[in-house]
Amino acid sequence: MKIKAYLKPHCGWSNGVRAIMRKYDLSYEDLDIINNRAYYAEMVQKSGQPLSPCVEIDGVMLADISGEEVENYLLSNQLVSPTGRSVDTATNSGCSDEEHAKMAPKTIRFF
Repeated sequence: MKIKAYLKPHCGWSNGVRAIMRKYDLSYEDLDIINNRAYYAEMVQKSGQPLSPCVEIDGVMLADISGEEVENYLLSNQLVSPTGRSVDTATNSGCSDEEHAKMAPKTIRFF
């Protein structure tokens, strides 16, 4: 399975996607859309919209998606089997105030 995840470095939604990848021991490309203009542009072009996270699994783009939704997609398409493992972070939660504060001085705007 080929997975490309268009994520922010510090983001509740992005961290939820990462948690699902760890839960199922999935290899994936973690593409930083904040600090790499090309990854952001690629995400927008492929997904048709500017919101993140976006996860591409074997050519299928899941746009503006939470970790919980990624997990549901993987399970419902039998790409992974259920596991009793827990995750170490929320999989359906936005950024906390602390995460927003971490991003503020580092954010590069491309638009």
